[in-house]
Amino acid sequence: MEFTTWLLYMAVAIVAVISPGPAILLSISNSIRFGINKVVLSSFGNICGLLILSTAAIFGLGAILKTSTTLFWVIKVIGAGYLVYLGIRQWCSKANFFSNTENKPAIEQTKSNNRFFIEGFLIAMTNPKAILFFTALFPQFINTQQALVPQFLIMTFTFMAISFVTLVSYGLLAKKAKRWLSTGQRGKWFNRTLGSLFVLIGVGLLQLKADKATL
Repeated sequence: MEFTTWLLYMAVAIVAVISPGPAILLSISNSIRFGINKVVLSSFGNICGLLILSTAAIFGLGAILKTSTTLFWVIKVIGAGYLVYLGIRQWCSKANFFSNTENKPAIEQTKSNNRFFIEGFLIAMTNPKAILFFTALFPQFINTQQALVPQFLIMTFTFMAISFVTLVSYGLLAKKAKRWLSTGQRGKWFNRTLGSLFVLIGVGLLQLKADKATL
């Protein structure tokens, strides 16, 4: 892959990754509630999911999703349902994650490290937009006159690196806002706002059509 092509691909990937989505909302939530270490775990789970999705796209799953209405609908409903579940859980949370810092270790123990990884992984794996994005994006940058595997690896790991850095960065920014959120009723409204966004993204996912999917 030529260096200029890689730079263009990276620019497109950055635009796609930094736009708010379920993975970013999860990073913000985990940062505020449990700390940046948990954001790293969920972000690692997310990029592992992206690796599987990009591999599946190369093997034609994206094309199958576009032609199989039933399969696309099933994946879409699962993804939307999971996001709505996360949204309702966030909305209904009564715990004060902002001012009650002395109880933070006890809060963290209610959720194992594996759960953070799995949540990030599921966020990626249940989003059909991601695999359709890979299906549409990769052909635009692949040079068929060169070996395909190295190009696939470069683009996939570039996307994973950008995603990981972006998710952790959002987590760090959220951590900076924690003190401000600890004042008055801001913590409660944070939970409700973030929960509503999860639900809205889930409902929006239900409107997704296989031939019009973008990140």
